[in-house]
Amino acid sequence: PPGEALADSWPADTRLRYRLEGRFRGEVTGHARVLWQRAGTAYQVRVEIHLPLLAVVSMTSQGEVGATLQPRVYEEVTDTVRTRRRGLQLGERTLVFENGGTAPRPEGVQDTASQFVELAHRFSSGREALAVGRPVQLWMARPNQLALWTYDVVGRGPLATGLGTVEAFHLMPRPIANPRGTITAQMWFAPALQYLPVRIKVTMGEEAELDLVVESIEQK
Repeated sequence: PPGEALADSWPADTRLRYRLEGRFRGEVTGHARVLWQRAGTAYQVRVEIHLPLLAVVSMTSQGEVGATLQPRVYEEVTDTVRTRRRGLQLGERTLVFENGGTAPRPEGVQDTASQFVELAHRFSSGREALAVGRPVQLWMARPNQLALWTYDVVGRGPLATGLGTVEAFHLMPRPIANPRGTITAQMWFAPALQYLPVRIKVTMGEEAELDLVVESIEQK
């Protein structure tokens, strides 16, 4: 079937493990993972950030694969002293936000977790050329907001990782007007490693800035 053929252009099950440094109520070290799983046309992307003794943050996207990722459900869970959950339903035509508000579903819309895999696939499949100075755009839905995000490709160069030094493109998000929800990410994609995100710098508003650098990649 056509859906299955399109699905096969997406990567095999992939697990990226990162070492993490930064600040979250002071200097922190920890680890993070990005997990991609696919069964037929169904997928799940899970981003997990572990700050020992402080917090665990997870972001999970589930949906279908086709020419693009088609997220259906997104959930963000923050475990600190108490557990906080926020989510989003991405229907065929309508997005339903955490607060019950709705918006029409834009074509190609992604969520905070799915964007990493969607962008890697765009670049590796040649759907979008990755070049310094060329902006990359995508609609991103979050628990309480939909916005068109623009990432500027600000540089290309060597990056030291746990897998050795690799060449990577650096994408920087432009500020968006009236942001709700505070997670933004700079990303580095490595052409020699299937354009996977080998470094992710996550900013959570004023409270945290976390730098994730890849240590290992497993696929099956």
